[in-house]
Amino acid sequence: FVDALQAVPGSKMVTSAKAAVPTVTDQAAAMQLGQCAKNLATCLAELRTAAQKAHEACGPLEIDSALSAVQTLKSELQDAKMATLEGQLKPLPGESLEKCAQDLGSTSKAVGSSMAQLLTCAAQGNEHYTGVAARETAQALRTLAQAARGVAASTVEPQAAAAMLDSACHVMEGSAMLIHEAHQALVCPGDAESQQRLAQVAKAVSHSLNNCVNLSLNCVNDPKNLPPCSKSFQEAQTDLNHTAAELNHSAGDVVQSTRGSSSQLAVASGKFSQDFDEFLDAGIEMAGHTQSKDDQIQVVGNLKNISMASSKLLLAAKSLSVDPGAANAKNLLAAAARAVTESINQLITLCTQQAPGQKECDNALRELEAVRGMLDNPNEPVSDLSYFDCIESVMENSKVLGESMAGISQHCKTGNVPAFGDCVGVASKALCGLTEAAGQASYLVGVSDPNSQSGHQGLVDPIQFARANQAIQMACQNLVDPASSPSQVLSAATIVAKHTSALCNACRLASSKTANPVARRHFVQSAKEVANTTANLVKTIKALDGDFSDENRERCRVATTPLIEAVDNLSTFASNPEFASIPAQISHEGSAAQEPILRSARSMLDSSTHLLETARSLILNPKDPPTWSILAGHSRTVSDSIKSLITSIRDKAPGQRECDQSIDSINKSIRDIEQVSLAAVGQSLPRRDDISLEALQEQLTSTVQEIGHLIDPISTAARGEAAQLGHKVTQLASYFEPVIVASVGLASKHADHQQQMNILDQTKTLFESALQMLYAAKEAGGNPKATHTHDAIAEAAQLMKEAVDDIMVTLNEAASEGGMVGGMVESIAESIGRVSDSMLKIMTCPEELGGLASQVMVDYSQLAQQGRLAAATAEPEEVGSQIKTRVQELGHGCIYLVQKAGALQMSPTDSFTKRELIEYARAVTEKVSMVLSALQAGNKGTQACITAASSVSGIIADLDTTIMFASAGTLNAENEESFADHRENILKTAKALVEDTKLLVSGAASSQDKLAQAAQSSAKTITQLTDVVKLGAASMGSEDPETQVVLINAVRDVAKALAELISATKCAAGKAADDPSMYQLKSAAKVMVTNVTSLLKTVKAVEDEATRGTRALEATIECIKQELTVFQSKDVPEKSTTPEEFIRMTKGITVATAKAVAAGNSAQQEDVISTANLSRKAISDMLTTCKQAAYHPEVGKDVRNKALLYGIECTTGYIDLLEHVLLVLQKPTAEQKQQLAVLSKKVAGSVTELIQTAEAMKGSEWVDPEDPTVIAETELLGAAASIEAAAKKLEQLKPRTKPKQADESLDFEEQILEAAKSIAAATSALVKSASAAQRELVAQGKVGSIPANAVDDGQWSQGLISAARMVAAATSNLCEAANASVQGHASEEKLISSAKQVAASTAQLLVACKVKADQDSEAMRRLQAAGNAVKRASDNLVKAAQKAAFDKAEDDSVVVKTKFVGGIAQIIAAQEEMLRKERELEEARKKLAHIRQQQYKFLPSELREDQS
Repeated sequence: FVDALQAVPGSKMVTSAKAAVPTVTDQAAAMQLGQCAKNLATCLAELRTAAQKAHEACGPLEIDSALSAVQTLKSELQDAKMATLEGQLKPLPGESLEKCAQDLGSTSKAVGSSMAQLLTCAAQGNEHYTGVAARETAQALRTLAQAARGVAASTVEPQAAAAMLDSACHVMEGSAMLIHEAHQALVCPGDAESQQRLAQVAKAVSHSLNNCVNLSLNCVNDPKNLPPCSKSFQEAQTDLNHTAAELNHSAGDVVQSTRGSSSQLAVASGKFSQDFDEFLDAGIEMAGHTQSKDDQIQVVGNLKNISMASSKLLLAAKSLSVDPGAANAKNLLAAAARAVTESINQLITLCTQQAPGQKECDNALRELEAVRGMLDNPNEPVSDLSYFDCIESVMENSKVLGESMAGISQHCKTGNVPAFGDCVGVASKALCGLTEAAGQASYLVGVSDPNSQSGHQGLVDPIQFARANQAIQMACQNLVDPASSPSQVLSAATIVAKHTSALCNACRLASSKTANPVARRHFVQSAKEVANTTANLVKTIKALDGDFSDENRERCRVATTPLIEAVDNLSTFASNPEFASIPAQISHEGSAAQEPILRSARSMLDSSTHLLETARSLILNPKDPPTWSILAGHSRTVSDSIKSLITSIRDKAPGQRECDQSIDSINKSIRDIEQVSLAAVGQSLPRRDDISLEALQEQLTSTVQEIGHLIDPISTAARGEAAQLGHKVTQLASYFEPVIVASVGLASKHADHQQQMNILDQTKTLFESALQMLYAAKEAGGNPKATHTHDAIAEAAQLMKEAVDDIMVTLNEAASEGGMVGGMVESIAESIGRVSDSMLKIMTCPEELGGLASQVMVDYSQLAQQGRLAAATAEPEEVGSQIKTRVQELGHGCIYLVQKAGALQMSPTDSFTKRELIEYARAVTEKVSMVLSALQAGNKGTQACITAASSVSGIIADLDTTIMFASAGTLNAENEESFADHRENILKTAKALVEDTKLLVSGAASSQDKLAQAAQSSAKTITQLTDVVKLGAASMGSEDPETQVVLINAVRDVAKALAELISATKCAAGKAADDPSMYQLKSAAKVMVTNVTSLLKTVKAVEDEATRGTRALEATIECIKQELTVFQSKDVPEKSTTPEEFIRMTKGITVATAKAVAAGNSAQQEDVISTANLSRKAISDMLTTCKQAAYHPEVGKDVRNKALLYGIECTTGYIDLLEHVLLVLQKPTAEQKQQLAVLSKKVAGSVTELIQTAEAMKGSEWVDPEDPTVIAETELLGAAASIEAAAKKLEQLKPRTKPKQADESLDFEEQILEAAKSIAAATSALVKSASAAQRELVAQGKVGSIPANAVDDGQWSQGLISAARMVAAATSNLCEAANASVQGHASEEKLISSAKQVAASTAQLLVACKVKADQDSEAMRRLQAAGNAVKRASDNLVKAAQKAAFDKAEDDSVVVKTKFVGGIAQIIAAQEEMLRKERELEEARKKLAHIRQQQYKFLPSELREDQS
């Protein structure tokens, strides 16, 4: 079910649409967009309410549903494995090994995250969130299973594929057990044993999940140590330098290969592994040449660090390859490569003895090569620095670099090698800092471009958690390493303390931000676990520091395990997509703005590299003049590139360019408004006549509201969010032009000069305050350290808010004077929606009562303000008074509610107060609906249109039913009359409807009262017209059903056109004559007149056998054209349908096409009429289902467009065919008839395309809708629904009130109701069990899921279908009999008969299921138990009814007459009645036997044999 509080994307869409309305220049499009936004907001509010109700009803079933889904996935994977071993498993279209492996890796994260949430929710005993987590887990597992199947299908080796599917099956099996244990844990939340079981199952699932991912992507194995070889010290040193350079280069290749294919990554990883082996050999050789024991320990420790850094690099590369879209994954990879470089440099510095200054320069060059990659990926943040932090970092590092470059030159001259090495190291660090700041600044510049999409900060930073997790794990490994020195142990302890502290702070912040109570508790609990395990570890580290014994090391190792586990669990939970950030998307313009910064940074790195290479040679030979000249040249280039970098960063400051452009735009707007004011003063302001006053009012109101919404975001961005400043300022500037156009137009519409000047002056004030705001924002620039500008920003924001409020007051007053309350009603509706949401939260989240009560008061204050304006403008005054009263009553209800909320907060455990709070919340909700109804009373005409439209819809449905009766040949006249008796009445009523149409069109431009009268009159007239047409059709007799259908179809077209006309009238009510909605009204009126004319022609031609076929065909062609116009509109259908239904509808086109060709060849009027009726229905059904199927949520845009295109082609082709048939009827030649075959082939081709498109909608899961097994399943589910509906009907029945002397019968009636309810419940369970039995037979293979020409299976399915229908029908009859008996309208005999019929049909259903089922299966046992329950319930009802009848018979006293003649007469009368009853009994038995004989002929063969 949809969570009522998760309609966030829809709300964002409404907000975005409303913000976009003022910028749309096309008036009609802007109006339609605004109306659609309002409709969506209303639908979202209804969705929240409905979803909450649905959750209350069905929430607990989510866990069971998830468990069933996971078990189904497991069986599907087992089937796939069997297909693999048989060599039958093939990849689906679009699947490849690489894609499926990536899907598997990315989905495994979602599975792990949702399982972590499932564990948390179950442990806390929160049933609602446990159900949500179980559902999300099942959905993620479905994707995982699909990806695993794709990997197996794309793998060449069958054994590998089978292993893959086995691993996925283990995941499903463990997941099912986990969901089951979570369900059990909910029953007893505090049970320690249950919690322990849950944790064990979760570990097993995590292990299976890791195995599954590892099988899908065979990454590089961890590097292995090779045995050392004997070399001299010089050779070992040379090898170490050479292999270090190769390994550093290979690390860069690994980073680059992640941007290509998986095969490229595999090659680069293999090369890295080989170079690492060689480097490891050289490092071990160097360790052997080291004399000191401490030095050897340091060398080995550094080699371990390099090994861990290399492993992290490969893991990061693997993660990026598995999930290329993971947040910040590329930067993590670059950081891992830098860590490899740094660890290599540490080892080289320790081990090698080179010429003076050489290794320092080599280390620096390696570091510069590692950071160069930051400039290749400016689409992700490099660090957490803000833009102004980047500028400060560049300034500081450039100063340090300048000093170090001077030192390098100076020390080269003096030959001071140690100082030279220090300067080289400082210069390298400064260059890395400059590169990092440049990369971050370029990212911020790109993001701040208005065409880019800024990212969204998540609840937590998964990257921070992942980094901390890795750092803690590496530190713990160093802690427990026996070779670790005391200094390494203390360093590792410091790292652990630093990162665990950061994690606890992040959890604290996350718990304060989230609204999810389960997540909040989990973050708090996780922070406690991490803190406690860290404290325990610190104790053991202190003991180890005092005594490095094996015992203390073991204690330390034991203490690290719970810490690593706690941090790992926290990282898994934090990786939930719900908490993740949304990355930014940089536009082409943003990339172009980045280029100057990136170019300067690259130039700086290149020249710095050349400078260091030159310095490296110069320190060896300081007396070489040409080299000094080269060094000076590189030094100048470095300085110039840094200056260029600083200039580029400053020039590209985010938001500055946009602020300048907006300032220019607003200055121009102020000049324009001043010119208009001068024209207004001179009484020469031209009047704008191309748009209505209400449209201008609405346009200006919506634009000013959007400007008001932007004030706070601009203030926030100017104070500290530089990247957002450009976006917000550009959005503000886009509203200036619409404000001028609307305000000038509105002023020109007013005849009062004072009103004109008032509007223009307030608009100018708004612009001037916005200009002051922009100047303040430009000066602040988003720099949080520029605190001196913050007061100016706050002052400008306040002035701008006041200007917005002033102009809104003026607009609302003007609107109220003109009776335009649409905006106020919408505002009230929004406030009501917020109040309803607060009510929902108050009832579901009692811990948030304080904040929610405050929110209720804020929403009510807004509602009261808008309600006062609406009450003042409503007509008549009574409605305004009613609105005022209802809003006041709502306020009193809110007061009581808030008081009870305060009382409950003081005593949270008081159940009585809680009940009272719920009652007051319900009362407030009821009062909200009463406010809405009072508002609707003010729109009498619109409400009358809605009522009339509803009436016409009912008439159309009634006509559809009449057409069914007519088609079946059962529409007969009640007395002897002819069509001529009704013709004049039909014509007269049709003409009256035309007059009503005129009134309806004119009523749209008049008052609400006139519109209401016109709508009511038209609804009344169409009702009369349909009645007389139905009488006329019936008078024609059932011998000619096709003509009857033609006549009824004609009046149905009129009713449908009237419904469209009423809808258009409702939209156009109160609008100006030049409004776009008026054009729609005129178009609908034309269609209405056309259809009424068509009805009149049909009425006149219906008795003329020579022309009525032609007339019917003409009407059908016109109807299909109108249907096609509706189909081509952009309106989205209210509901969607399945591709199977769509395919079923296309079959009607094929039949109708054949009939049309036959009618054209025969030229018989009867055939033409039949064709016209069939064509109308076939095309209408096809177009309806085509659009509904095309707009199904799961259908892609390409398939949708293709379906709509082929639907249009098919319809136009069919219209051509019918028009040609019409031509053949007028000029029947051989050539014309031959053309019929060509046109029919064209239609057939379009139908084929439609079917293929429908199959594409369904994908690989398409089934034949005519399959007997599918029909059986559908009928079983339908029968279950019918029985449940009957049970609900019974629950609503109450025994009728009787006089006191009839107490005994009251007991009987209640027995009837209870027994009938029992039967309804038992039959519902029976049919569901039968459905389960059928699925079991399909699974066992005894009945194929899509049997082709399987006569036996078809018979079995048909037997089950008929039996299910009989159970449903018998239960329905029982409910009717029980109802009638309770109401006193039926006898006990009818009730007994109905109950026996239920029992008999139950027996037949059991027979139908037993034919092929396994008698020992669980489903069959459940089915038998359900059947027995039905039989018991039926027997109880029969006994109760018979007992009542027997008691009644005993109570009936017979008065015997004392006189002789009277006594004989009484005996004769009794004998006569007895004989009559016996004869009636005999006739009833014969009738029953005859019915059973007739039914026996249609029973499936298996049922006959069983019953025989």
